[in-house]
Amino acid sequence: MDLEKRLSDVEAMVQMMGINTKEVLTFDEAAKYLGMSKSYLYKLTSTKRIPHYKPIGKMNYFNRTELEQWLQAKRVSTVGELDQKAQSYCMKGGLR
Repeated sequence: MDLEKRLSDVEAMVQMMGINTKEVLTFDEAAKYLGMSKSYLYKLTSTKRIPHYKPIGKMNYFNRTELEQWLQAKRVSTVGELDQKAQSYCMKGGLR
């Protein structure tokens, strides 16, 4: 690995460490934090599908904790959990 690439990796790590400690994120920081493109994040904000703030009109800001909650909002059950629910449903008599 060449020195330039290693330096770039270290810079990216330091930047992410800073993002992980901030409470309020800028648009660019939020896109990096979420691991998504800026265009997709823009689509989410313009359709009001992600929590954000616009204190100055044009600029979007994000609360890091709210982003984490948003990411975890629609959990998908595992096959094992679904099997257990189905088994429990059947044991209770299911539809009568």
